[in-house]
Amino acid sequence: MRDAVRALREPRKPRHRIARVALGLVGLVVLAVLLVVGVVLGGAMILGGLAWRLLRAQRRPIEPMAGGRVLDGVYRVVPRTLLTR
Repeated sequence: MRDAVRALREPRKPRHRIARVALGLVGLVVLAVLLVVGVVLGGAMILGGLAWRLLRAQRRPIEPMAGGRVLDGVYRVVPRTLLTR
């Protein structure tokens, strides 16, 4: 039983050169497919998010950030010598 578990955990490389090259190429193809799928899904998510924002922006008018409440004030510049203390 231990040998079967060990064989699953530690697969051995094939001894035949062509089989090694073939398995290496299969691994590279799998990595390339995963990369392409990830890039396509990421791009689809970005495009979907942009489309969602555009559709939501057309439905409702843009409100001012203050919500109609504005706070006016008078400001005074403080000299740098007072700031360093």
